[in-house]
Amino acid sequence: MRKILITGGAGNVAGSLASRLVQDQDNFVVIVDNLLTGSLSKLPSIEYKNWKFIKADVNIFRDISPIMTSYAFDYVFHYAAVVGVKRTLEHPKMVLDDIDGIKNVLDLSKNTGVKRVFFSSSSEVYGEPVEIPQHEERTPLNSRLPYAIVKNVGEAFFKSYYQEYGLEYGIFRFFNTYGPRQSTDFVISKFISAALKGNDITIYGDGSQTRTFCYIDDNLDVTQKILDNNLMVNQVLNIGSDYEMTILELAQAVITETKSKSKIIHLPPLPEGDMSRRHPDNSKMLEILDRPLTSLQEGIRKTIELGF
Repeated sequence: MRKILITGGAGNVAGSLASRLVQDQDNFVVIVDNLLTGSLSKLPSIEYKNWKFIKADVNIFRDISPIMTSYAFDYVFHYAAVVGVKRTLEHPKMVLDDIDGIKNVLDLSKNTGVKRVFFSSSSEVYGEPVEIPQHEERTPLNSRLPYAIVKNVGEAFFKSYYQEYGLEYGIFRFFNTYGPRQSTDFVISKFISAALKGNDITIYGDGSQTRTFCYIDDNLDVTQKILDNNLMVNQVLNIGSDYEMTILELAQAVITETKSKSKIIHLPPLPEGDMSRRHPDNSKMLEILDRPLTSLQEGIRKTIELGF
């Protein structure tokens, strides 16, 4: 039986990953979350018996150490982090504390026989685009915001622990993964929630900033293939859609799909952190996935059906 630890497992992507992995009875999944932003509602179904939730803070060594020591995990997905543009801008010290969690997970992994550790990095590491599409190896990492710095430092830690100790890793740079478990302080779920209620949809600035949006199943299918087939060992992978659209176009698409009468209201631009463009080079991801990505329209419909 594979023993797998998922930190931050009461969140959107990590909780969805846990629910996916417990469907395989050969996996035993331990989920750790301090519930700062996570929710027990995002944990796997109780119909599955091959998982356990432990409330703990991975940034506190005495919290995570006995868990990792007693279970001796085969694989670790370190997805715990302070997330959300506004939250990370308002609480930069809390964001920087996540470096402690990275170090704790890596130190304990190398000492307890973990085969491979996976890290949830972010498109934020690219900062303002100097190359489109943004390629894993060619595009410089140039953001100075605390959240992006922590992700960049985290990537350096993972690579260094492999070089120093031989601890294998996989780094995933997520580009706006959305789905039914996502809380409504993220853009797609926020827009859907407002549209279904007929409330105004608010956009920072003129809405010309672009993003790409990856439905959760596309993220999970790639991750599972990498885990099961030992792919992308000691490599970095962009996980995201290559369909770029403006935030204004996203709001209009949500209104169309929900048949809502919501109005689009423009707020003053955020003072920082709202990068002008995001567009990954996802050629490696598509090669692994070996199928078309979920369209935005289908993803919105699935999110509504399963989450709202």
